[in-house]
Formats: sequence, C-alpha cells, structure tokens
Amino acid sequence: MHPPLTIHRHPMCAEIIEQFQECHLDHPIAKFFGECTDLKVKLDRCFRQEKAVKRKANFEESKKLKARLKAYRKENAESSPDMRKNA
Repeated sequence: MHPPLTIHRHPMCAEIIEQFQECHLDHPIAKFFGECTDLKVKLDRCFRQEKAVKRKANFEESKKLKARLKAYRKENAESSPDMRKNA
C-alpha cells in the first residue's frame, strides 16, 4: 500500500507517480497481474528516499530547537535566583 498519490505532496516522485497512474489507466486488467509492478517498486524506493530527506531535515530542525530551548532554560535559571533574593 502506498500513500495518496498526489503530486503536490510528493514533488520528488512526481514523474514516477505520473507514469504509475498512466500505467494503471493503460492496463486496467493487466495491472492486477503485475504489469505495473516495476513502476510500483520504483515508486516505493522514491517514497523511501523522500522520507529519508524529510527525516534528516526534521532532525536538523529539532537540534536547532533543542539548542534554543536549552539556552532559554539556562538564561531563566541564571535570572531566577536573583528574582528569589529580591522577593
């Protein structure tokens, strides 16, 4: 099973998606007997590559956010003892 084949959600795989959908239209019965299997395998590989790229980008973004959060917490920890003494 594959995710919905919308080109705008999978720009890296747009060409293969179009070929796969065209194959299904050209071979309405043969698609059940493996006519489009090669394209399906290519599509699965492309989706895996696309997911790996997104995963790497998300990981890099999360590292930046964690660093910002750590700096924010450190800044608040340094200013908190001063607030307690003045209160």
